[in-house]
Amino acid sequence: MYIIVGLGNPGKDYENTRHNIGFMVIDEAAGKYNISVSEKKHKAIIGKGYIGGQKVILVKPQTYMNLSGESVRDIIDYYKIEEKTELIVISDDISLDVGQLRIRKKGSAGGHNGLKNIILHLGHDEFQRIRMGVGEKPSGYDLADYVLGHFSGEEKAQIADAVKKAAEALEVIITEGPDAAMNQFNKKGR
Repeated sequence: MYIIVGLGNPGKDYENTRHNIGFMVIDEAAGKYNISVSEKKHKAIIGKGYIGGQKVILVKPQTYMNLSGESVRDIIDYYKIEEKTELIVISDDISLDVGQLRIRKKGSAGGHNGLKNIILHLGHDEFQRIRMGVGEKPSGYDLADYVLGHFSGEEKAQIADAVKKAAEALEVIITEGPDAAMNQFNKKGR
């Protein structure tokens, strides 16, 4: 079984912001694989279903970004999964170009507060993740304002395409493994 966590902030004010791209990927995967994400459990909204023949739980933590680890820890403890191989976390990344994907098997938080909190609650950084490029913060912008801002008109098409690719990448990770997914999706312009 896989736990797939998309990071974001709850509430209408945060919908479709850069920081909520993890939620967007969960919504895309839910639609693609016919999984209803509506059950309130583990400080999250979750949905159970199958991707590539494997049982999955799609998770949208409702703790706000900086406390995402509380929800992740709770759900891992409840379902007793092997977090190093059966947890996949999807987050935004300002160090990647808009629409670029970067799949990793482990790594630092890279300044991302949601990932920092998950690493804190797990006690390690060895879990699979899909980092979604949202573009570098323009000079003079406050980082929080930037990641909580919306995509520009031209970025919206790139993001829609990246969200679809991330949902495809989930199936590759699950069916063929993270190395195959990295080879296929970690290309600039893919």
